[in-house]
Amino acid sequence: MNNRDGRSLGTLGFTCATLLLLMGRLSVCGADPQTVAMTAGAHQQFMGGERRRTNVNYAIPNVTLRREDGIAVGLPKELDDGRPVIVNFIFTSCTSICPMSSQTLALLQERLGKDRDRVHIVSVSIDPEQDSPQRLHEYAQHFNAGKSWHFYTGSLTDSVVVQRAFDVYRGEKMAHTAVTLMRSAPGKGWVRFDGYVSADELYAELEGDRQL
Repeated sequence: MNNRDGRSLGTLGFTCATLLLLMGRLSVCGADPQTVAMTAGAHQQFMGGERRRTNVNYAIPNVTLRREDGIAVGLPKELDDGRPVIVNFIFTSCTSICPMSSQTLALLQERLGKDRDRVHIVSVSIDPEQDSPQRLHEYAQHFNAGKSWHFYTGSLTDSVVVQRAFDVYRGEKMAHTAVTLMRSAPGKGWVRFDGYVSADELYAELEGDRQL
């Protein structure tokens, strides 16, 4: 990576192999051929937009969310556990951006190998009224989420507070955009990726911060 000043990232090529793997995930989730076709079309739209890397600062809101294992946790403590943290926003009925973003994180887990538990991955639902802990647990299983990748839900009010705090709130779930956030350690600034970011890019970012 050589773009650390906020300029648009170069085209990174979402490979056919990755797209096929994503379709396999959707098949496991029971998606019909039309859904898969819609996802392929969404992939083209997803890749066609501008992709940016910026350095930003956020204040973590003091809200309580519920993980996919049913445990209620305070978000500041959850994010400040000493490890590098990666945050994205999803909802389980999404058939385009969310499964693509989740597949990227699944590939990152594989790329991390034995170091996977040294990185905390956080996926926050933007549809908490539908995404119960059980639904998030099932979603996590579809993407082979490891023990350091957690999914969070809560009240609609708290979900919106979190979205606003990280500047991803778009009014309603169907208007959401792809955003991935990374922070190397508590107290550090955040790196924000708008648009598609690859598992290799995220891995390189972690290596660049000497967190692996």
